[in-house]
Amino acid sequence: MKRTAFFISDGTGITAETLGQSLLAQFENINFHKLTRPYIDTAEKARAMVQQINAAAEADGVRPIIFDTIVNRDIREVLSHCNGFMVDIFSTFLSPLEQELASHSSYSVGKSHSIAHNPNYMERIDAVHFALDNDDGARTHYYNKADLILVGVSRCGKTPTCLYMAMQYGIRAANYPLTEDDMERLQLPTALKPYKDKLFGLTIDPDRLAAIRHERKPNSRYASYAQCEFEVREVESLFRRENIPFINSTHFSVEEISAKVLVEKGVERRLK
Repeated sequence: MKRTAFFISDGTGITAETLGQSLLAQFENINFHKLTRPYIDTAEKARAMVQQINAAAEADGVRPIIFDTIVNRDIREVLSHCNGFMVDIFSTFLSPLEQELASHSSYSVGKSHSIAHNPNYMERIDAVHFALDNDDGARTHYYNKADLILVGVSRCGKTPTCLYMAMQYGIRAANYPLTEDDMERLQLPTALKPYKDKLFGLTIDPDRLAAIRHERKPNSRYASYAQCEFEVREVESLFRRENIPFINSTHFSVEEISAKVLVEKGVERRLK
């Protein structure tokens, strides 16, 4: 079954998309065609949006699902005439909160992502810079400032996980790729030994690793199944020998990997 889903906002659309995606993920048997439409901030844009929604409804033969965070009542009135199933994220959550808190919300556009109202903004940016500066073992002399250090074979998901934790939680995460030399000696690299308490390992199924590497270097020894299987086997042995906690990243999203790493390492999120 196919359904079209729109994430509509008069701001960036990040909130509508994030919450909408999370809800749609619960319906694995439905194929959603997802469309994000940010900055729908005038009645004219809203009328054009209604035409898009109605066209999708006619093409699909069923009305689209609409997740929106529109705060302007005039724009909401225009959208209300579309042939879609509307999920007003703000009213769904804010109305009960207003009753419980006995206070009216500000209903301000872009409030959740405003720099002016986010004291953690610079901490988040600093964490992203740290992740980039300490990516792929390029530098190791700042590891004393790291909250954690991800280790694993090349292309197992270390970099995107570090960047996600930096952007989402302000975590200063470095990553270090274990090379074939490390595996032949089957010992922890010298640069990592002083920071063993900060280490967390990522591993991956060899066939998945081979597929990922093939995209980067087709038909190379680096991408061969035999090489991938060897590296994964040796690295997992190293993790067990050195008592480094690790997880298999094959079937988890970056969000899930990050959450599992932080929980298992007991690292507190800097941004809540």
